[in-house]
Amino acid sequence: MPSIAETKRQMIQFVFPEHASVHNRLSGGRLMDWIMQAATIDSSLISKGITVLGATDSIDFLNPVMVGEIVTLESWVEYIGSSSMEIGVKVYSENPETGDQKLTTSSHLAFVAVDKNGKPRKIAEKITPSNSEEMAIYTEAKKRKDERLAQVAKRDNQARNVIDETEIVREHLETTKVVLPEDTFHGDFMAVGKLMMDIDQAASILAMRFVKGVMITGSLDDLYFYSPIRIGDIITFKAGITYVGQSSLEVGIKVLSENVLTGEQRHTCTAFLSFVHIAEDGTTKPVPEFDPETPEEKRLWRRALERKDFRSERVKGVKSNDEY
Repeated sequence: MPSIAETKRQMIQFVFPEHASVHNRLSGGRLMDWIMQAATIDSSLISKGITVLGATDSIDFLNPVMVGEIVTLESWVEYIGSSSMEIGVKVYSENPETGDQKLTTSSHLAFVAVDKNGKPRKIAEKITPSNSEEMAIYTEAKKRKDERLAQVAKRDNQARNVIDETEIVREHLETTKVVLPEDTFHGDFMAVGKLMMDIDQAASILAMRFVKGVMITGSLDDLYFYSPIRIGDIITFKAGITYVGQSSLEVGIKVLSENVLTGEQRHTCTAFLSFVHIAEDGTTKPVPEFDPETPEEKRLWRRALERKDFRSERVKGVKSNDEY
């Protein structure tokens, strides 16, 4: 049985202009795609087969990554259950001219091993922590897994929850797309990294329309996936602004998939992303004022404020805890 260190792998990417959003910065959606790819590779190798993402902890973008820089993604297996596992991913960027390296983000992702029909399958491999440091990582990963069980138990009910709360806010956006073979990673399953790029793009369009300026992704909060998306499905992204601060705002986005043959709609996930308004030199700029008016807007605003406070504490923890 391998130790955590023996499962560690690296994926290295050079940031080209095609990976950028604005001002030569790597787009948040693209980096999320790379994170999902790195974690999927690690989980597939250790489980010897297909894995799908069930949930991801928050992803906070601590430092910008520029075109021409090198991105290193380190991933490792932290815990293995009967058919699921926890994967840790840490991302660094490096300026090849100066050699300066910066921590970009750190996250934990939960994967489920599945067969070709998408049903959970057993994982034969197990992890054996080799020292006290690895045991701490293992224990924390198991704790996260146990805490997710409550959400997993609601998966079927959540998948049927196609009501969209963002429709009750004044600033909202709806877009659709069809899932093509190029969007998949195995069989007819949509690659979750591709989905994250679509989520980030839809949310950022709404944010930029509101401020009439450049917005960059600041964070993605904890995210659970309730229903898979397959080739031929139509995806609907329903986004709404849930909070506006001085130079940042939050967008909530609900993702629905539709089987065009049956007309059945399923709730895939609901994501909350924060965006920051920036100038060309990278400094922050104020955003237009916006106050919640209706009871529904005020309720969503209160919840967003709670997430904002938690997000601030979370970022402090990530910056001070450069584990493993």
